[in-house]
Amino acid sequence: MSAQPRAKGSCSLLNRQALEEREERTLAPYAALSARSRGRRHSEPEHPYRTCYQRDRDRIIHSTAFRRLEYKTQVFVNHEGDYYRTRLTHTLEVAQIARTIARALNLNEDLAEAVALAHDLGHTPFGHSGEDALRELMREHGGFEHNLHGLRVVDKLEHRYAQFPGLNLTYEVREGMARHRTRYDQPPASEFADDGQPALEAQAVELADAIAYDSHDLDDALKAGLVSEEDLDGVALWELARERAEGEWGPLGPESRRVHVVRFLINLEVTALLEQTCTNLERLGVGSAAEVRRPSSPVVAFAPETARLRHELQEFLLERVYRHYRVVRMATKARRFVEELFAAYLANPRQLPDPALRLLEEDGLHQVVCDYIAGMTDRYAQDEYLKLFVPFERV
Repeated sequence: MSAQPRAKGSCSLLNRQALEEREERTLAPYAALSARSRGRRHSEPEHPYRTCYQRDRDRIIHSTAFRRLEYKTQVFVNHEGDYYRTRLTHTLEVAQIARTIARALNLNEDLAEAVALAHDLGHTPFGHSGEDALRELMREHGGFEHNLHGLRVVDKLEHRYAQFPGLNLTYEVREGMARHRTRYDQPPASEFADDGQPALEAQAVELADAIAYDSHDLDDALKAGLVSEEDLDGVALWELARERAEGEWGPLGPESRRVHVVRFLINLEVTALLEQTCTNLERLGVGSAAEVRRPSSPVVAFAPETARLRHELQEFLLERVYRHYRVVRMATKARRFVEELFAAYLANPRQLPDPALRLLEEDGLHQVVCDYIAGMTDRYAQDEYLKLFVPFERV
C-alpha cells in the first residue's frame, strides 16, 4: 500500500524522541543508541530536536580546537603547499569513511561522525614531530599523549559555555577519543580502561583513520614527488588497486591514474573491513551493544590477509615517505620550534598571554606551557618563534 500524500501546507517535525525511536526501530541491535548513552559529566537538559550524539558533533565542529586543525600538519607543513592534506582535511576524510562503515553495518552514524571529528583535537602543531617533542619535554611532568590531550581539550580547555568547562560531551564520544589506537597512537590506560572494547562506532573510526592515513599520505607523497608509481611496483595492495582501476577505466594518464588508484585502494580496504566485521559479528554472536565490549579484541577488523597487505604498504610508507629526507628535515625543524618555544616560556612565563597565566596556580607551569603549545597551529608556532627570537620582528 502506497503512503498517503501529506495534506497541502502540513509540516511534520521530528523531535529528539522521534529520532531516538527511529534509531531503536532501524539500527542494528549492537549499535549504540542515543537514548542509552551513559550521559555527560555535567547534567544539562536534552535538546528538543537533536540526539545527544548529534549535539556532540555540532559542539565539536563549533569548537576552537576543530577550527585550528586547518593549519596543523598532517605530513607536510602548511607552507609547503596548499594542495597537501592538513589535520582538518584528514579529519573530514576519516569522518566520511567512518560514516560509510557505520551506514553499511547499520550502526549509529551520528556517534561515528562525532568520534571521527574529535579524534585529532589533541594534536600538536607539526604533526607527530611536535607530539614527540612535547612527550619528551613533559616526561617528568605527567607526560603527553595526543588522544588524552584531546580529552583534556574537550573536558577543560575549550571555553564555550557558562554552565560548565569544556564541551561536556557524552561518555561514548569521550571514550572513543581516549581509546583511539592506530599504528602511531597507543594511548595509556585511562578512566575507560576497565570497560572492555569501545562501541563499534568508535572501532570503525579507528580503522577509518588508518585507511585514510595510508591512502592519503601515499597520494600526497606521489603528488609531492617523494616517491613514484614505479617505486610501488611489488607493493601488492597498490598493484591490486591499480589493476582494478585500469580494468574499469582502461589506460589512464599519470594524474588521473593516481587519483583513481587511491580511490580504489580506499574502496578495497573498506570492503574488506565490512566483510570481515560481518563475519566476526556472526561468529561471536553479538546481539547487543553491551556484548560488543566482551571480546578480547576489536570486532571491527580486517581479515589476516588484508592486514598483511596493509602492513606491507605501511612499511613502504615508513621507509620511503616518513623517512624521506624532506620529511625528516621538516620534522627536525618542527622539534626545534617546539623545544625552543617551550624553554622560552619556562624561562619567563610572563611571555604567556593572560588566559594561560591564570591557570598557573591550578595546573602548574609545565602543564600550562604544554597546553599552550599543543593548541598552536603550525603558522602560529612559527610566528611565535619569530616574535620571541628575531630582534626586529614585531611582538
